[in-house]
Amino acid sequence: MTDAGSRCPCGSGLSYGECCGPLHAGERRAATAEQLMRSRYAAFAVGDTAYVLSTWHPSTRPRSIAPETDLQWRRLDVLRTTAGGPFDTRGTVEFRAVWRQGAERGALHERSRFERVGGAWLYVDGDVLPD
Repeated sequence: MTDAGSRCPCGSGLSYGECCGPLHAGERRAATAEQLMRSRYAAFAVGDTAYVLSTWHPSTRPRSIAPETDLQWRRLDVLRTTAGGPFDTRGTVEFRAVWRQGAERGALHERSRFERVGGAWLYVDGDVLPD
């Protein structure tokens, strides 16, 4: 896990303890689809697969996900959001996440769909886009 005083992996510029840490600990919920997407990216970056699964819509959630210990998530760029605000029930977030695995480097470019269920934002699915 990441130290509460270290910079949050989601790229917000805040510390992990001020940003995604409280979401991962269940102390609060994401207020927007973008905030949920950032917290899910940070969860992948710190290896918190339980959080990733808990924020996945039940209709598309896999039974489990295996942590990839040799995969390093290096940077997140949020490119565009549509809806997904505090008063919306659906939203999309387009992002580019840069990774490194051994000598290989790459990026995941995705347009993700989110839905608010029972007051909580959940990741539904996404379309991988050409980088």
